[in-house]
Amino acid sequence: MTAKTGAYKLVAENRRARFDYLLEETFEAGIQLLGTEVKSLRLGKANIAESYASPERGELYLINAYIPEYAPASQFNHEPRRARKLLVKRRELNKFFGAVEREGRTLVPLKLYFNERGMAKLELALAKGKKAHDKREASKERDWKRQQARLMREKG
Repeated sequence: MTAKTGAYKLVAENRRARFDYLLEETFEAGIQLLGTEVKSLRLGKANIAESYASPERGELYLINAYIPEYAPASQFNHEPRRARKLLVKRRELNKFFGAVEREGRTLVPLKLYFNERGMAKLELALAKGKKAHDKREASKERDWKRQQARLMREKG
């Protein structure tokens, strides 16, 4: 089972990504975390709204994701906004490098969750940024769909 089937515990979701980007492909990646980060995630505290993934030095890193400090850990805590290594297959990594470097794509995190085995996973999307007129068009289309559904309910 994957993130699409629903057998997971959602920790954080980036709902704004679907509005700001045209999502092309989604991938699942593991995250290299410290013990206090896992405990903080299990409490359901994290924010991936302003974060992104970046291929650097032959590896993939999650940048600017906020995982708050775990209070009972006191002096052994982690840094809340540190870069975290993402674990992906070499073929996917090469694909990401090519898309980000040559095609100007962005790697946007969509969901942070624990899978059915209890492992922390991140759903990433290869995305292209939307322009302002694309966002307006998407908003108009969404409003029209909502109005259509309302009319269909009223008419029967």
